[in-house]
Amino acid sequence: MKDVADKINGTAITTDVTKEEDVKKMINACEHDIDIYCSNVGIGAYEDFLKLSNEQWRKMIDTNLMSHIYGVRHVLQQMLDRGSGHFVFTASAAGLLSQLGSVTYSVTKHAVVSLAEWLKITYGKDGIGVSCICPQAVRTAMTAQGAGVAGIDGMIEPEVVANDTLEAIENDQFLVTPHKQVREYIQFKAADYEGWIEGMQKLQDSFIEEINSAIK
Repeated sequence: MKDVADKINGTAITTDVTKEEDVKKMINACEHDIDIYCSNVGIGAYEDFLKLSNEQWRKMIDTNLMSHIYGVRHVLQQMLDRGSGHFVFTASAAGLLSQLGSVTYSVTKHAVVSLAEWLKITYGKDGIGVSCICPQAVRTAMTAQGAGVAGIDGMIEPEVVANDTLEAIENDQFLVTPHKQVREYIQFKAADYEGWIEGMQKLQDSFIEEINSAIK
């Protein structure tokens, strides 16, 4: 992390994003008003729903959802005070569709999309921009061992997501789908929800062996 910060003349601050005080300290360490707050947080894995403990659920909710909420809580007011600012949330195509084999990832990523949407609706006219990034598989450490079902439309490079995100900030664009197929999927979902679910069930069947292997 420090290597990246050094390259861009930034500051690296180790933060436990599941703890609100840690997130608050990170934000307060910034010497200037925050113009763009990028909330790029998320973990995930295949799991057996019937074996999930409350602790596992809390870990996913605290990491994948509450971390975003903490950031907004401690940045939003300063943006409102000056009438400008932009939030960037890294969600996932799973937040628009669903992640086969991982209920915790699906639920938390849907929640992030909903949070971003609510903020844009509520504060968009007050000068607050919001962009919600929803890619499928991206070549990062998270997909180093493979992307599974998420890689069905191919793995894209981080630079593609970064460029799309910059363009979205410049144009005050809400939904960012670096994998263009995702928009087709959500249009199909909206037009024929039952048909979309049936299609997802068939897709799950084709990946069932891989999913079961990952869960084990």
